[in-house]
Amino acid sequence: MTATLRSHHCGTLTTTALNQTVTLNGWVNRRRDHGGIIFIDLRDRSGLVQLVFDPLTCDEATMEHAHKLRSEYVISVTGKVAARDEAMVNPKLATGEIEIEVSALTILNSAKALPFQLDEADNVDEELRLTYRYLDLRREKMGTFLKLRHDVIFALRQALHEEAFYEVETPILSKSTPEGARDFLVPCRLQPGEFYALPQSPQVYKQLLMASGVEKYFQVARCFRDEDLRANRQPEFTQLDIEMSFTDEEQIFGLMERVLCKVFKNVFNTTIPTSFDRYTYKEVFDSYGNDKPDMRFDLKINTITPLFADSSLSFLKAVAEKGGSIGALCVKDHAFSRAELEKLVSMTIKDFGAKGLLYIRFNEDGTPNSPVAKFLPADFLAQAQAHIPGLTAKDTLLIVAGDYNDSWTSLGRLRLHLGAQLGLIDTTQTKLCWVTKFPLLEYDAEEGRYYAVHHPFTRPEEGWEDKDPKEMTARAYDLVMNGDELGGGSIRIHEGALQEKVFGLLGIEKEKARESFGFLLDALELGCPPMGGIALGLDRMIALMTGAPSIREVIAFPKTQKGICPLMQTPTAVDNEQLKEVFIASRPPKKLV
Repeated sequence: MTATLRSHHCGTLTTTALNQTVTLNGWVNRRRDHGGIIFIDLRDRSGLVQLVFDPLTCDEATMEHAHKLRSEYVISVTGKVAARDEAMVNPKLATGEIEIEVSALTILNSAKALPFQLDEADNVDEELRLTYRYLDLRREKMGTFLKLRHDVIFALRQALHEEAFYEVETPILSKSTPEGARDFLVPCRLQPGEFYALPQSPQVYKQLLMASGVEKYFQVARCFRDEDLRANRQPEFTQLDIEMSFTDEEQIFGLMERVLCKVFKNVFNTTIPTSFDRYTYKEVFDSYGNDKPDMRFDLKINTITPLFADSSLSFLKAVAEKGGSIGALCVKDHAFSRAELEKLVSMTIKDFGAKGLLYIRFNEDGTPNSPVAKFLPADFLAQAQAHIPGLTAKDTLLIVAGDYNDSWTSLGRLRLHLGAQLGLIDTTQTKLCWVTKFPLLEYDAEEGRYYAVHHPFTRPEEGWEDKDPKEMTARAYDLVMNGDELGGGSIRIHEGALQEKVFGLLGIEKEKARESFGFLLDALELGCPPMGGIALGLDRMIALMTGAPSIREVIAFPKTQKGICPLMQTPTAVDNEQLKEVFIASRPPKKLV
């Protein structure tokens, strides 16, 4: 059957259209048979409207077809817009004051029994939802997510256009280079034995665009990384990629603050601060135990190493003497039970990676109440107050000791758990901040070499050559929202000599650097301007903005944590003839004994 072109969308009809004859197309959302009169909720992407099939106004053939209708049938109807009886008005529905008295019906397509009911999809196994993703996306919630994704990306494009940026597309078939995640490789039939790589990001291309004189570039870019997956990571994802010439951190921060203010206002009708707080990496790690702090609740890590320098607690004193660190979370005014505290101990060791967790409560007289109370002085509270501002006898201390990075990471994870468990997080707030001055390098003990924390094109802070590699900082920055990294960027290296020095720090020999990045090194030596940029993870950003529980909810066709698309059943094997065309022979993996 061919649909009659519709005159209106279902969710747009109101009392202003009373007595008009309209034609609508859509899906049967719900069917109700009231003793001969049939009510149908018709749905398209604009919303729902109620249809009425009444034997008094419909001919016999139309009523016969109406009795056949079931959920998700696709139909076209013509009828008159009528006012609902006052008692039947549905104030929760945009079209709740009217209904359509149907005079003609065409069934465009039927639907078999559904693998799951759309209104119960939130309770269905996710793999089943992804297998029938086209059904899942028919739901109002999912349609809202897709629309908001469109609105956000459109608003970003509009804001960057107003800032005089050019949108430039960069290649998907690119070059495999070191210093990143594992590449997805694509064999080239025209060059036997040679491979393209799918881009992990447009990083090198956008630097080349700056060398080309573009000055202000952006792209809604597809990126590909063959890495172990987790809840909010996909093998292919979308980022907003931005690069500017003749810039510095202040200009980039100001740009993103203006752009995001416009997006929040235009899409969500929400006002956010016109400038975001700024913290160094050291400041946020010292206080929150990670580099993407959730600032919506005030539970900071306190350094209390000196408190135990002369302690009778030998294991804490040993940590202090060996140059380790002791940190504490001070939970205000909460009376933990013994069982709750023991559960926190177990969780901190098992799930958060700490070697142990010590808790200290206080009796009414201020004396310590803890499994190690006999090793603590009676005036421990007074001593602790010198290191923990605001500590009272009503508070509980949760203490982790050991290597600074490991201990603070465990405390940071415990902090987030307590924030959620105790309801400390103000979910009505949107907290954005910049984190700056990241370490330039991180050391891999197994490989005995340094890796770039961001990427090898990040510019070091001035004076870096006089420092130990572990102390070198980068002109790098992240944008954080409510405890999640929205994106990150840096000021780039624009001189060939400096780039070669940084490659040397990373153990990339000159010959390998020339082989992998010769095109870039040439560009840096032919009048390349200073530059900097940032990339925002759009999937994560939109999930945060919409309150979606996972980035998979805001991606039309995502993959599972095993990298599988249940809908398309990918990845799949290909036949030997296809492999021969690209000069590849496939061997099944050896069976594990």
